[in-house]
Amino acid sequence: MTDAPPTTGRRWLPIAVVLLLLTALGVGGYLVWDQFLRGDDVAPIGFSSPSPQTSVGPSGTVGPSTGSGSSPASPASVAPASSGVDPAVLAGHWTVGAGSVAGYRVRERLGPVAADTDAVGRTEEVSGSATLAAADDSVRVTDGSFEVDVSTLASDDGRRDARIRSIGLESAVFPTAAFVLTSPVDVPAEALTGATAQVTLSGDLTIHGVAKAVSIPAEARSSDGAIEVIGSLTFPFSDFGMTPPSIGGFVTVADDATLEFRIALVRG
Repeated sequence: MTDAPPTTGRRWLPIAVVLLLLTALGVGGYLVWDQFLRGDDVAPIGFSSPSPQTSVGPSGTVGPSTGSGSSPASPASVAPASSGVDPAVLAGHWTVGAGSVAGYRVRERLGPVAADTDAVGRTEEVSGSATLAAADDSVRVTDGSFEVDVSTLASDDGRRDARIRSIGLESAVFPTAAFVLTSPVDVPAEALTGATAQVTLSGDLTIHGVAKAVSIPAEARSSDGAIEVIGSLTFPFSDFGMTPPSIGGFVTVADDATLEFRIALVRG
C-alpha cells in the first residue's frame, strides 16, 4: 500500500496566487495614485501680493480682511490706496492683463486606495474687459465679459490634461469658457480709502457649451494703477451638462468641481 501524495502544497497554491494578485493590485494602485493622482497640493488662487488688513462688506461695514481671499464663501473686494482714490480716476475701460489666471479644482479617488486628492489645472490664457463708472463717491462696474481658453489648462500631469480634452470638460470640443456680467457691481466708497470690499459677481457663466446664471463670491482691489479680482465657485458637473470623469471605474472624480480665477485689469 503506497502513501497518498501530499496535498498541502496544492491547497495553498491558489491562495498564494490570489495573495500575489492582491498585492500586485495594491502596489500597482498605489503607484498609479503616487505618479498620476497624488494631486498638485496647490493653494487656492489669491492676490498677486499680500491682501490688505481690513475688508468692507456689501453693506459698508468694516471687519478683518480674509487675507488670501481664497475662501469660496467670501465675496469680492476692492483694495486699498492709503490716501483714497478719486472714483473719476478709475472710471473708464479696463482690459485683462498679465497676472490673470483661471482653472479648476476637483477631488479624485483611485479605487483600491482609500485616499482622495485634489487635482488642479490652470491656464493664463484669459481675455476680456470691464467698464467702470464713477457713482458719487464710489465706483460701479457697469459691464464686463471674460473668456478662458480651457484647451490650454495644465495640471501636474500631462495624462490628466489629455483626458479632460475628451471626457468631462471635453475641452477639445468646447475650448472656451466665458463669463458675462449681467448686473452692475457697486463698490463701496470705503474700498477706495484703504479697506477691501466684498461684492458678488452676478452673470452668465458658460462651460462645456452650456450657459447658466450664477452669483460668484469674489474679492477685488485697486493697487498701483491696476485692479485685481479673485473668486471661486463650486458647482455640480451636471449643471453644465458634464459627467464627472471616470476611467473604467478605477479612477473617479467627485460630482462637484470648483472654478478658481484671478483677473488682473489694466487700463486699455
